[in-house]
Amino acid sequence: MVKGYFDRILDVLSDGVYISDDVGVTLKVNSAYEQLTGLKKEELLGKNVRELKSEGKYDVALNPEIVRSGKPKTSVQVTRVGRKVILNGYPVFDKAGKVALVVTFVRDVTLLSQLKEQLAYQKELIDGYHSEVQYLSKKEFHSSFVVPESKEMRSLINSLGNVARTDATVLILGETGVGKDVLARRIHENSLRYNQPFFKIDCASIPQNLVESELFGYDPGAFSGANTKGKPGFFEMANKGTLFLDEIGELPISMQCKLLRVLQDQEIMRIGSTKVRKVDIRFIAATNRNLEDAVREGTFRSDLFYRLRVAVLNVPSLRERKEDIVPLTEFFLEKYNYKYKKRLCLSNDALKVLQNYRWPGNIREMENMIQSLIVTSEQEFIDMFDLPSYMLPVAAHDESRSLNDIMADIEKELLKKALEVNGTVARVAKAFKIDRTTVFRKMKKYSLIR
Repeated sequence: MVKGYFDRILDVLSDGVYISDDVGVTLKVNSAYEQLTGLKKEELLGKNVRELKSEGKYDVALNPEIVRSGKPKTSVQVTRVGRKVILNGYPVFDKAGKVALVVTFVRDVTLLSQLKEQLAYQKELIDGYHSEVQYLSKKEFHSSFVVPESKEMRSLINSLGNVARTDATVLILGETGVGKDVLARRIHENSLRYNQPFFKIDCASIPQNLVESELFGYDPGAFSGANTKGKPGFFEMANKGTLFLDEIGELPISMQCKLLRVLQDQEIMRIGSTKVRKVDIRFIAATNRNLEDAVREGTFRSDLFYRLRVAVLNVPSLRERKEDIVPLTEFFLEKYNYKYKKRLCLSNDALKVLQNYRWPGNIREMENMIQSLIVTSEQEFIDMFDLPSYMLPVAAHDESRSLNDIMADIEKELLKKALEVNGTVARVAKAFKIDRTTVFRKMKKYSLIR
């Protein structure tokens, strides 16, 4: 009786079952296997596992190795339908002790793998936050630690405080690297929504074909490849909180109209849905583009521009507020000294270099440069000639000295350091790609060789 129900018994099992004989011919496949792999019984029964593998039906066949060794074997396989499964194959012996059958159990671990990846990512975030909290608590660093000294930034911070207490849409304008994202988060932290979510979207980094689904989300089955459970978009996730749209000027024109409707009506509709969802979002946008020019060129909608331009904050570049360079430098020095357990400091001449440099990359460039100095420097005291060479011609300018004297000092310091590193005139000449006689003559000129 049991024999007649054998196939039905296999179909009751939640794991996939694949049974093959000692030469590799497929004998049985249950329904769970079909669902996990996307392969039908008709494609498999009576066919040899080697043949099926060569046809690309699957990329792993345990049967040959298990028959050869007589031992169980485990492997991982990605199925035709994109599931990640574990194969556990076991030999079944006849009375003579030879392998007669191979039974392979197939278990879906796609979800498990995703959970492991998410847990690893969350652990990384938690470790990062833990390290940052230790750093912040010990040093009492927070977003307002760097008190601006320039009147331009003091005025901006005052305006920011007034704007933060309202629910008005904010448009932050400024060059790349001036800290627009820092100001956006500060607005949120000082608003009535401070205990609600804050989400940042970089409009320039999302592929155009994914922008709508990322913002609005989608319902199950909305399009091919969509998550079977659907997915909320950033508009839904930011409900009751703040949504920061960075690089708003890069948003595709087709999406600008849809964003305008969300701004005006505070309503969204997922892709593939007919249900309107109400949202309550405070919008902050930022761009380094001139939106007025973009409106004239037809790459940015005028109605969206006017809707965004409620509270406008213009962030000056670092070269326009040189009084803030030293406080920012000291902030980043302390931050990365603590992070990398170092005690690096800058000379007064080096600070003058930084004050006279134009900082085309603004605060972001400064932070990266200081982090690089702390990571790579083997000494604790950094002089002007330890700074990146592209800074020196501007920074070394001194109205009381001639250009020849300034360049001579730079050349002397470069040769001195090169000799310390390379040891011999020959190696210095090779490093600078000049003749040894030239190096020798210049070193004698600056009394570097006696």
